[in-house]
Amino acid sequence: MIKLLDFWAPWCGPCQIMTPVIEELDKEFKGKVEIEKINVDENQSKASEYGVMSIPTYVVLKDGKEVGRKIGVTSKADLLALFKS
Repeated sequence: MIKLLDFWAPWCGPCQIMTPVIEELDKEFKGKVEIEKINVDENQSKASEYGVMSIPTYVVLKDGKEVGRKIGVTSKADLLALFKS
């Protein structure tokens, strides 16, 4: 199973821009890709575990191993490319 970790915060403008893209991916890949939204203000330990220094950061895990990462406002196509890596 592929997992997308979405590191974000409610006060982050770029994170708000990405919300519709992430929701679209969630609907499109229901059952194929698990999306976990991680609020960095509430879960600093997980952000630290993945070395997240700026948000939004998207980490793609395949079988528990990181296979890709994007930082900042990212196109849907770029996120899809991470799923295929």
